[in-house]
Amino acid sequence: MMKVIPAVLVLAVSGAAFSKDEKAELRDRLDKSDEPRILFVGNSYSFKVPKALARITHEEGRPVVVEGITRGGWTLEKHARSEDTLTRIRNGKWDVVVLQEQSQRPSFSRAQRMREMNPHVRVLVTEIRKAGALPVFFQTWGRRDGDRGNKKSYPDDTFEKMQKRLITGYQEAAAVAGHALIVPVGEAWAVEVSKGRGKRLFAKDGSHPSAVGVELSARVFNDFFFGD
Repeated sequence: MMKVIPAVLVLAVSGAAFSKDEKAELRDRLDKSDEPRILFVGNSYSFKVPKALARITHEEGRPVVVEGITRGGWTLEKHARSEDTLTRIRNGKWDVVVLQEQSQRPSFSRAQRMREMNPHVRVLVTEIRKAGALPVFFQTWGRRDGDRGNKKSYPDDTFEKMQKRLITGYQEAAAVAGHALIVPVGEAWAVEVSKGRGKRLFAKDGSHPSAVGVELSARVFNDFFFGD
């Protein structure tokens, strides 16, 4: 369990909204490719999403290559230090590289994110752009019962509170990346939670996605990349 470093002061982060031009650039890139190539870089939250996304696009008659380089528990820091990850980014001729941070790290204080997340985001995004691909962030979901592993920092935590922190963290990461796009998967989960359908999205551990959660996540990506 990753532990948060308690912060005396948590600074607010302004939203990193993307423009219509940025979304248009992504759509134009994918539309012009005969077979778009998408790479997911993350951990166990992303294990099954690439395969589900590939299946959905195939069912819709759209040829898309979707692959993943995912390691259980890995942070973007570990990926940024991994020659295996960097080589896959450099040599894969990707159109889009999706970055998914460890499930808690974006929800920590700004000071901690600046130490533990943002520098490694810069490394990965630099490599992605050098390789000619577009970086996109996979905004993940809050844990079913909030971050129980950090009760001292987040007493009485809930899914909703953790989700709000994750949104802020990913907005900051996207800003660090030059206002990259964010696929709002966690926000789609939040809608389901608000309608009383959230429990079915989680595996028994209250953290990882169930089959239903994987399907919802993949469909959010499909709509973001290829929807009207």
